[in-house]
Amino acid sequence: MPPSFRLIAALAVALGVLTAGAFALQAHDRKGRPADADLTAQRYVAARLGAPLPPRVGARWVQRTARAEDIPAPAVRAYTHAQLHAPRGCHVGWTTLAGIGYVESHHGTLGGRVLQADGRSSSPILGPALNGRGAFAAIRSTPASRAVHGDAVWEHAVGPMQFLPETWGRYAVDGDGNGHADALDLDDAATTAARYLCAAGGDLQTSVGWEKAVLAYNHSTAYVDDVYAAASAYAARAR
Repeated sequence: MPPSFRLIAALAVALGVLTAGAFALQAHDRKGRPADADLTAQRYVAARLGAPLPPRVGARWVQRTARAEDIPAPAVRAYTHAQLHAPRGCHVGWTTLAGIGYVESHHGTLGGRVLQADGRSSSPILGPALNGRGAFAAIRSTPASRAVHGDAVWEHAVGPMQFLPETWGRYAVDGDGNGHADALDLDDAATTAARYLCAAGGDLQTSVGWEKAVLAYNHSTAYVDDVYAAASAYAARAR
């Protein structure tokens, strides 16, 4: 069991909210809300997700935080940059983005991959084929998406934050300023995730806004539980 998994699991079990199956790696069905979702229950305490940032997020702070949290330094850089450049009034925290990044792909390191300094994993992270089998929807690939994942028939979620190409096309942001928004680059994917969460949830400093945003990312209350467990554990370590 990797050290970061032990850390998150231990803290989450203490909170009693971690569910089985840490990694989603499934396409986000953004067309509905689960029948058991109750946005008035406020099962999540948004105040527990906050972690302060210094006035300037420099390389030394990133490295120190990466060691303390057992998150790859390029991932810490991506999440904090995304928070600092999120839409005004949204208040999405880097720990929430880190929680999603952990659940979706272990910060781009799933399956023994290495997250490289440029924010890309040592090999591309692709979700399973959306071929209508089991719990997956049936979504046909497009000429544009085929160039990314190589499947001539079925769609796949792509990258460390697991975006569907269609959703990526609507919300993509060039997070690292290199002139190209790439779902396989965590710098871009984290900033795009922040934009999507803000569009879905409004003010993520409220419990209802936070839950609404993460439910939009993946319509499963178990998924929201997992993200909350990881994000609150990261926040507790950062304080």
